[in-house]
Amino acid sequence: MADGGTAVGHWKLVIGHSLLGVMGMTTRVPEGLRFDANGLIPAIAQDAENGQILMHAYMNAEAVARTLETGLAHYYSRSRQRLWRKGEESGHVQRVRAILYDCDEDALLLKVDQAVAACHTGNRSCFYRALPAEGMAPADAADRRFEPATMYRGLGILADVYGVILDRKAHPSEGSYVASLFAKGQDQILKKIVEESAEVLTASKDGDRRQLMYEMADLWFHTLVLLAAHEIRPEEIAEELGRRFGKRKAEYA
Repeated sequence: MADGGTAVGHWKLVIGHSLLGVMGMTTRVPEGLRFDANGLIPAIAQDAENGQILMHAYMNAEAVARTLETGLAHYYSRSRQRLWRKGEESGHVQRVRAILYDCDEDALLLKVDQAVAACHTGNRSCFYRALPAEGMAPADAADRRFEPATMYRGLGILADVYGVILDRKAHPSEGSYVASLFAKGQDQILKKIVEESAEVLTASKDGDRRQLMYEMADLWFHTLVLLAAHEIRPEEIAEELGRRFGKRKAEYA
């Protein structure tokens, strides 16, 4: 057994500071974890309550550290080449109870409390299909928890708009409304947020649902401009909401 690990079958236990209160134990991340040539290690997420395998992903050292620090599962996206927190777009976070590593020290198993579903298809688990083979059990019935087209269409547009705002900030062009806001400075951006907030309040008081959506879109847009002015990504706000999710105010304030 590697120093700092507790044996659990063929797996050893890794616990970070944020998990100490849950597990009631103290240890450290073993230095012997074997990341591949790209600095990655495969990670399996498992439902801590019923043992269902939820998903497979990869973690780098930073993802492991962020997971241990926050208690929320973080992974590394090979396609997007960046760290990501599970649920940063959908809100379907994974609260980590324990992290195990195997006897070869080259794979991780996260025991998690999964919000809603793990799979982007809307299924509870990413493993909802089985290879056809005689004598083998079929896959369990798919357990779909949400409609992905509805879920990601609504939230993904925020990242798209934010990307355009950053581009206008970096490459201002004549006639660009966003560029003009940045040129006039933070006070102008804040003024617009105050104005749009007042419009939201008026639409709400009037009970005008369509107008409320219109004004709220304006408010969100100018809020994204403010975030861009401070170089804060929408995902960071989502991460903060994830940190609060399921907790009383006194637990996160």
